[in-house]
Amino acid sequence: MIFIGLFIILAIVLIAPFSVKKIEEELEIFLFVIGCIAVTITSQWSVSLIKEALVEPIKITLAVFIAGFLFRILQKPIARSVNKIADATGIRLFAFLVIITLGLLSSVITAIVSALVLVEIVTHLTLERKNEIPLVILACFSIGFGAALTPIGEPFSTIAISKLKGMPYQADFLFLFRHLGVFIIPGVILFGLLGAILMPGKRQKAHGLTGGKDESIRDISMRTVKVYFFVMALIFLGQGFKPIVETYVTKITHQGLYWLNMLSAVVDNATLAAAEIDPSMSLLQIKSALLGLLIAGGMLIPGNIPNIICAGKLKIKSSEWARLGVPLGLSVMAGYFFLLMFIK
Repeated sequence: MIFIGLFIILAIVLIAPFSVKKIEEELEIFLFVIGCIAVTITSQWSVSLIKEALVEPIKITLAVFIAGFLFRILQKPIARSVNKIADATGIRLFAFLVIITLGLLSSVITAIVSALVLVEIVTHLTLERKNEIPLVILACFSIGFGAALTPIGEPFSTIAISKLKGMPYQADFLFLFRHLGVFIIPGVILFGLLGAILMPGKRQKAHGLTGGKDESIRDISMRTVKVYFFVMALIFLGQGFKPIVETYVTKITHQGLYWLNMLSAVVDNATLAAAEIDPSMSLLQIKSALLGLLIAGGMLIPGNIPNIICAGKLKIKSSEWARLGVPLGLSVMAGYFFLLMFIK
């Protein structure tokens, strides 16, 4: 009965955010409630779990809060400098630098703030919409990759480290950097090169995508609170699904986990990481699962936080995103699959 209940909960987590608009808007509260239910039906409540859920989100929450205020201070200088830098470097080199810089910085300033900086850059960049959309998508792939290098980059990496901090991996701050950096950093550079190739030779004098109103202190504070509860919810969710993971997921081959995680295209990769990753898995299984989640997470808008932020603020449609995101994601998935055979 417990397993039946958990599979029903899993189905709800996968389907409800796309079926009910209110759930999509209040995803953090929804996952928090679902996580509590999962822990309850598996009788896993404990003082240590509650302590972990209260303490673990603090680092990324503080990073989001501090970086959010720094971005607010630098917002206007960024806006004033965008076209000057683009003119000085040329639009292709500018796109390359934006994509790799935001990708690598996202592990420090968080994926959320990197996405907001990207929105600000694109808002003030005078390119046609058809040229700005590929820049946004490639930059979001890059940000999603780069943010996974540290546990303060985004909830995905926070949860992965939280799940693996005990024996046998004893994951520390640089655990993901050590084991995934060889895949992630070349990926960020690849997205930068693709951005340079897809940009027009000259910058047009056009007004493409625009990002709406400036961030207020209230916006920063509300986002910080949401991130805290989101990570807390994922900790409960991960603990609740532990029986399924130990019984079924750990028995899937690393190749199977890699391709299974194409689900990340439609379900936030942090949610799937919370439901999948377990210290009883082999290191190759963990790396394959995480890479599958990272790559597929860029394919469609719901896959990760940067996509959601940028598409929402810049009014990019799902069909526009999928036109480049899906073939790009599938190509990168295929390439990394063969790479995993040689770099283990």
